[in-house]
Amino acid sequence: MSDESNISGHDEDRLVAAEYALGVLPGGERDAVRARLKAEPALRSELRFWRQRLSSLDTEFAETPAPAGVWPRLEQRLFTGQAKPGFWNSLALWRSVAAGALAVAAVAVAINVTTPRPDPKAFAAELVAALSAEGSNVSFVALYNSSGELRLTPLSGEQFTDKDYELWAIEDGGPAKSMGVIAANARNDVRISQDILVDFGEGTTLAVTLEQKGGSPTGVAQGPIVAVGKATQI
Repeated sequence: MSDESNISGHDEDRLVAAEYALGVLPGGERDAVRARLKAEPALRSELRFWRQRLSSLDTEFAETPAPAGVWPRLEQRLFTGQAKPGFWNSLALWRSVAAGALAVAAVAVAINVTTPRPDPKAFAAELVAALSAEGSNVSFVALYNSSGELRLTPLSGEQFTDKDYELWAIEDGGPAKSMGVIAANARNDVRISQDILVDFGEGTTLAVTLEQKGGSPTGVAQGPIVAVGKATQI
């Protein structure tokens, strides 16, 4: 499941171990990882780490289906009533987001929590969101801290010369609001505007669309959605 184009070495093994622990790897990849586990002590150690770290999810969270009508309303808010056929309406999109995003978010939480921070001014995240979508090779991890800054790190995706990615925030009951143009080949530190920050928090949906150069000129998403995810408290 993991895209290895922008991930290598220890980080790649960490992601693979997380996906294995979560059970989201396809059969062939899972068999390959199982074979590696027999021969690689370091990978077994990563797997033990993730199983211990994720074990609390078994008792703390129950599976809860999204209420009927959530995704049609989200689509309407993002596109102001102008439905985009196909990709956005795909049930498989949300299934892939649920599985893939959990694995990526788990890695993001671990990296954020386990990285030493001797500097008290260092970035300390309170929310995490994993953005991805079926049929798209674009994926990001977003970390938010209490100072109103969103750190968006690309994991995979092509940076175009004639188009730009644009980030959107969607709150329950409101329209999508642009957070500006972002890069897929470099870390983005986004200062959240006050009109978005006032309602920003756990459950906020972040979406990335592929727009014309400079972003949407209308303030409404025009291009396809290439990644989406919800903010979760760390």
